[in-house]
Amino acid sequence: MKINEKYLESLKSFDDYVTVSEWTEKVGILYPDILEKANKEAQNQKNATTGLREIAARIGSRLSTGGFDGFVKIDDTERPRRVKYISKEELDENTTQDIEEDLEPLNRKEIEKYSEDKMALKELYRLDEFRNIQKAFKTFFKLDFELDHAKALLNKQDAGEHHPDNFQLILKYHNGRKSNNNWKRFTIKEQIEYIEKAIELQSLLASRLDIVIDKAILDSILSRLKAVY
Repeated sequence: MKINEKYLESLKSFDDYVTVSEWTEKVGILYPDILEKANKEAQNQKNATTGLREIAARIGSRLSTGGFDGFVKIDDTERPRRVKYISKEELDENTTQDIEEDLEPLNRKEIEKYSEDKMALKELYRLDEFRNIQKAFKTFFKLDFELDHAKALLNKQDAGEHHPDNFQLILKYHNGRKSNNNWKRFTIKEQIEYIEKAIELQSLLASRLDIVIDKAILDSILSRLKAVY
């Protein structure tokens, strides 16, 4: 068994995410020959180190260069990072999902273009105004609202339409969390309340972000939004 395979076998013994340090300790327990060799090599290093530290460094290097052929899932949301072994079946499933996610922007653009080609003039105007309102919030209030489809275009169970009656403005972070899930569309009252809350939060940092919260501009944008919502 090659050393990479021994590393993976050690990680496979855990049921959940672990740190590289925990993984390294397991390697030392399951394969004392690897630890013994690493301890000897550590003694020859100029800087003080140990066999466990040497093994951890090698594992870390392999993680950074993709040396485990995709069989290790990395959670970078915490420090130190945490890792988990994934099976061949999970790897294939993840690969398929990655491909689908890579194709999503193309699928979305094709749906949007097809829908816009069939829209009546009034609906095209509403669409254009929604996009201009989105840009206005970015320009004047530095807020990253995105034009969201309340019923997602790529929802597999119940796909929504690319139509102004399905549009709403939500912050980029919230839209990312929503992903391809279907949400009940905001009423105009809820939409305005959501926007005003976002403006209120932005106003707390306005002076530090060099933003001027102009109520007249906000009222004008909200009035335009009411007209096309």
